Amino acid sequence: MRGDAPAGRRDDAAVPGAETTPVARLGARQSLFVGVTLFSMFFGAGNLILPPLLGVQAGSESLPALLGFFAAGVGLPVLGIVAVALSGTLRELASRVNPVFARAFVALVYLAIGPCLAIPRTASTAFEMLAPLLPGGVSVPAARLGFSVAFFVVAFALAMRPGRLTRLLGRVTGPALILLIVAVVGAAAWGLASGAPAAPAPVAPYDGNAAVQGFLTGYQTMDLLASLTFGLVIASNVRTLGVTEPRGVMYEVCRAGAVAGVLMMAVYGGLCAVGLELSSALAGAGNGAVVITESATLHFGTAGTVMVAAIFLLACLNVCIGLISCCGTYFAGELPRVGYRAWALAFAAFSCAVSNLGLDAIISFSASLLGALYPPAIVLVVMGMARRACDSVPAVWPWTVGVTCAVSASEALRDALAPALPLPLDFLPLAEVGLGWVVPAALTAAAVTLVSLSARRLGARPSEKELP
Repeated sequence: MRGDAPAGRRDDAAVPGAETTPVARLGARQSLFVGVTLFSMFFGAGNLILPPLLGVQAGSESLPALLGFFAAGVGLPVLGIVAVALSGTLRELASRVNPVFARAFVALVYLAIGPCLAIPRTASTAFEMLAPLLPGGVSVPAARLGFSVAFFVVAFALAMRPGRLTRLLGRVTGPALILLIVAVVGAAAWGLASGAPAAPAPVAPYDGNAAVQGFLTGYQTMDLLASLTFGLVIASNVRTLGVTEPRGVMYEVCRAGAVAGVLMMAVYGGLCAVGLELSSALAGAGNGAVVITESATLHFGTAGTVMVAAIFLLACLNVCIGLISCCGTYFAGELPRVGYRAWALAFAAFSCAVSNLGLDAIISFSASLLGALYPPAIVLVVMGMARRACDSVPAVWPWTVGVTCAVSASEALRDALAPALPLPLDFLPLAEVGLGWVVPAALTAAAVTLVSLSARRLGARPSEKELP
């Protein structure tokens, strides 16, 4: 992403009363607003529907499953924010592998968190929560179409002023979303404290290694991929608040990531408790949206259904605005002949069409794509955090990321096209729990480092043929 606003637009102050002269650090209040902005941009459909379902399915193993979910759904995104802040941009981070890879990977990330998966999912999930409130006899497909058109018209209009995201999300919709979630979670926590029945034994997929499955479930939030792009939006908002020195900007971005991470953990834990409270009654549930609706209806009646619909609508609209802004600005920079407004309109229109395929179809498709993208993204973030050590052995970047891409892409293609097809990769350590790429990536990094350092000691630079 080129900057904080599309070309030709004035950079609006993110928070009223922001400093106009350079400052070294933001005040506590401004820093909190920036952190809530980041939380609001992260917190969308998947973040709401995944933890309650985890609580229902994991049952007595909810704690280890939730810790695994925290690692992938909170830890990795916060590290992603920091890794990009340290490297400058996602493109600069990925260019350490190869410039062509960087361009392709960044484009795939934006498409995945944008029109292909995340943006359509925001509208589909919001509609699923509003559907129970429709009057009898209303055509669901027609209602879905009308809702999605209205949803994306509003999101597109708000995305035309990306420099004002902090004012909108940090001051208004973000706090409102938190208050609404607190009401539902508080009621569930009161129910648990009042003597809920013992949690049942976990069911698939948490009846094996609950912590690992929780980690893999965290992929579905797509927050790691989002963190690689949202960091730029947050950095630009920090600059509009008066912090212009690079180290100061990096510090404030990391601070915002910490605030967002604490908020996400608190909300995830509460939503998991919502599912745990109903783990016996909803043992066969397959959708976290159903779990939240049942909990809210149990405690608040019809008003609970309306409350949940409001939560989902706010969360999904928040994320949709941020995603349209990020994706539109990025592709306007890559292909400047097409302006930001045109890209944003195209993404909104395409996402509107995809959202009418339904939530189940979108989630089904997302599993394979995320299975291919997440492992190399994780490796890039880990290596980005240790960029100085990795930069001292340049060959470690292309070889490690390349092997990770080969393994994860092969498994994702098999899972999407022929799930029963056996692969030699199935015999890799951790492959049975969906982490078959970990050992090849670690061994490749170690082998390349050993060869490179050995050749350096001998006074010779290793050729590509000498590398494993």
